[in-house]
Amino acid sequence: MKTLLLILLITVFGLLALLWLWRQMDRRSDLAAMQQLMAAQPERPACFDLAMVAGLPEPARRYFAYTIEPGTPLYTVADIVMDGRFGMGERDKPGYLRMAARQVLALPKGFVWQMRAGRGLMRLSGSDSQRWTRFWLMEVIPVARMGGTPDHTRSAFGRYVAEAVFWTPAAMLPGPGVRWELVDVNTARVTVRHNRLEQSVDVTVAEDGQPTQVSFARWSDANPDKVHRLQPFGGFLSEFRTFGGFRLPTHVEAGNFFGTEDYFPFFIARVTGITFPKH
Repeated sequence: MKTLLLILLITVFGLLALLWLWRQMDRRSDLAAMQQLMAAQPERPACFDLAMVAGLPEPARRYFAYTIEPGTPLYTVADIVMDGRFGMGERDKPGYLRMAARQVLALPKGFVWQMRAGRGLMRLSGSDSQRWTRFWLMEVIPVARMGGTPDHTRSAFGRYVAEAVFWTPAAMLPGPGVRWELVDVNTARVTVRHNRLEQSVDVTVAEDGQPTQVSFARWSDANPDKVHRLQPFGGFLSEFRTFGGFRLPTHVEAGNFFGTEDYFPFFIARVTGITFPKH
């Protein structure tokens, strides 16, 4: 009996050790991917001039005039630190967890969002990117491992194009793969194309050009049928601060079915720092 118990304990501890090592491999992979994205930062970027956006629709011109100060080096890769709440439930029962996260955002190459969250004794951690979604419970139980499919890639592309609108406006300047058009007096639509992917995002701005909300049709299976399809997504932006010449939101609330009665803001973030890593 003692021998069986000893074998069981060795097996359990051995399994936990293997899971812990697997978790550390994920962390190293996250950091390596972040470093690759930061290496995409332009070394000697041009500086912003309003003449660069003179041909854009008027709401888009207001957006750029508000978000980028003239003379600002046009860095397109941002390292963002945030905290806030992350909803694990639904609209009626949001199941919010306290969240702390770091994200490297590098349109059009991709992003890595590394987070940890918890409530009471429950602890969730992991990361999301254009290549994977992988999360762990209590650091040793893998609860979600997805990615590497066209559906995942398309859905992730929608996310980081929209986030680039409000956190890396230099990446949204008109050029190859980026086109702006008028929607209405206070809204412009930007369309980004990259590697056979295409995503349009509507940006609504105030009179002074401050972007107040973004909305787009996102490829997602966050619906009762669990089937990938285009559905409304978006969020509200507020509490702007200046970081290295860029005026950016530090409060973001976003979720599925934006603009409908089913809207659920599962992501509520407070940004505590944004830097633009240089070589």
